[in-house]
Amino acid sequence: MIRVLRLRPEAEDELTEALNWYEKQVDGLGVEFLSAVEACFQSIIRHPLSYPVVHKTMRRALLRRFPYEIFYVSTSTQIMVLAVFHARRDPERWMGRA
Repeated sequence: MIRVLRLRPEAEDELTEALNWYEKQVDGLGVEFLSAVEACFQSIIRHPLSYPVVHKTMRRALLRRFPYEIFYVSTSTQIMVLAVFHARRDPERWMGRA
């Protein structure tokens, strides 16, 4: 069964913020970051239950190359991305979204 991947508005904002930050650091780095996020999203869609549960029913997938984590919950019909979070940020900020 194919699940639909959706992002909460907070996760969209975090993704946009990170993309813009990386693009300001080095031209093209934001595109590479976005490519890493997309690859992680595709992996989550293919194998949503293969990532560890980190809080209640929330799971975490790590990006390659970039210090970001994707927090999500999965049902039989959809995957809801709750946060696209820098690994060094305070985890209390995403825990309340579960």
